[in-house]
Amino acid sequence: MLSPAELVSLIAAVAERDQDAFQRLYDATRAKLFGVVLRILRRQDLAEEVIQDAYVKIWNNAAQFDSEVASPITWMASIARNRAIDVARKRGEVSIEEEPSANDVAAETPDPLARREMTEELKRLLECIGRLEPERQKLVLLAYYNGWSREQLGAKFGAPANTIKTWLRRSLLDVRGCLGLT
Repeated sequence: MLSPAELVSLIAAVAERDQDAFQRLYDATRAKLFGVVLRILRRQDLAEEVIQDAYVKIWNNAAQFDSEVASPITWMASIARNRAIDVARKRGEVSIEEEPSANDVAAETPDPLARREMTEELKRLLECIGRLEPERQKLVLLAYYNGWSREQLGAKFGAPANTIKTWLRRSLLDVRGCLGLT
């Protein structure tokens, strides 16, 4: 994986319609974005279609990327994630509330062997998320790891979508502060 600065540079080149930069950006980030999409859709064929759509959107919107607002990988992952959620909703997938294992995923912690294999960056991120209140930890993980919508989170936590949006924003600001990104 390239550094965030290298990714910012590539996105700037993509904004100028540099096809070589786009290929490098794709090569450097495809596995990460595919993992995000596959986690939501659970079907490789659909995930491949969504990834293609996501990269078209990245190509078309690269000029709108702002490194002051989000990291490059976060920006690209949110494009891919949102597209995957749209596809899942259109397909009328089983409600997350009806799928018992979906509620357990965010609460589980990796086993010791998996933890040892994590990158230092991921360890730092998990440590910062672990500093949030337990309800906010679950909220963040359900939203960004499991792909729950604000409406689904609102139903789960008994709060309106706008309140969920505020809670997510505050939680992410806390995590960014912990990581030294503010």
